[in-house]
Amino acid sequence: SNIAEGFERQTTREFIRFLFIAKGSSGEVRSQLYCALDEGYLTPQSFDELFDMASSTSRQLAGLISYLKSYEQTSQHS
Repeated sequence: SNIAEGFERQTTREFIRFLFIAKGSSGEVRSQLYCALDEGYLTPQSFDELFDMASSTSRQLAGLISYLKSYEQTSQHS
């Protein structure tokens, strides 16, 4: 939802800001996964799968943020 909201803002700077919020949410998910594992709501296998998915999402967001920042800098100097 944060990604969609940032995209709708129609500026690269705002999109990047909301991508950072989404990346933070990915960190929250990973934290909650540890809580769920500790409380017995998840098996270790489920935890590992979900944790890997959340980590992958975070890395993908970081890559998109990096790309957009470089695009923003390039377009400002043109």
